[in-house]
Amino acid sequence: MADLTPPVPETRQIIQGYGDGRFRIAGAVHEGSVIVFPDRTFAWAAASIEDVSEASLAAVFAGADEIDILLLGCGRAIGPVAPDLRAALRRVKIAVEPMDTGAACRTFNVLVAEERRVAAALIAVP
Repeated sequence: MADLTPPVPETRQIIQGYGDGRFRIAGAVHEGSVIVFPDRTFAWAAASIEDVSEASLAAVFAGADEIDILLLGCGRAIGPVAPDLRAALRRVKIAVEPMDTGAACRTFNVLVAEERRVAAALIAVP
């Protein structure tokens, strides 16, 4: 696992590592894909970009008042965000930024360290 540990406020969690189908977040190991907020993490059933939908991102929509940016970790390569999903996120004032999962993990940590209103939906990579 790659080690990703910038300094952050104690009330915030960071992504410390990813790979082998799991993530290490705030000292806890999470198997499979996850949705990460600065203060909590949810298991996420998405295995590929095709699984990403408004329904699969229910936790993000439920927390829309807490975030401005959703980092979408698409796996090993960037995938497209469906126009209807992008529009649904825009309606709740969330900008979505697709990128590979590693880049999404690193970007999440930087934005959390800056105390930005961010969440990440991360597809696990083998």
